[in-house]
Amino acid sequence: QVQVVESGGGLVQAGGSLRLSCATSGSIFSINVMRWYRQAPGSQRELVAAINSGGSTNYADSVKGRFTISRDNAKNTVYLQMSSLKPEDTAVYVCNVDTPRRSYWGQGTQVTVSS
Repeated sequence: QVQVVESGGGLVQAGGSLRLSCATSGSIFSINVMRWYRQAPGSQRELVAAINSGGSTNYADSVKGRFTISRDNAKNTVYLQMSSLKPEDTAVYVCNVDTPRRSYWGQGTQVTVSS
């Protein structure tokens, strides 16, 4: 059984920072791409950032220069450091993990940025 669990969300003022974590556990022998998505009420799910097993990253234009994705392969964990947060960053942030066999999703963690 594979579990994907996000943590680190919360309420922060505009301009503040948060660090999200996504830990995977279970019968995972290798992880390819790890991603963070977000979904705000009434909006489609948006890819925020991704990182592959070699450490290459890509970001949505809306978060470039403010968010940093990283991973710890020994812990099968991916992080999202978010800085200079804006009210429009408010959303549920969901972790997605690709293994050679299938893709796994977490339940999400709420991030709320107040103005």
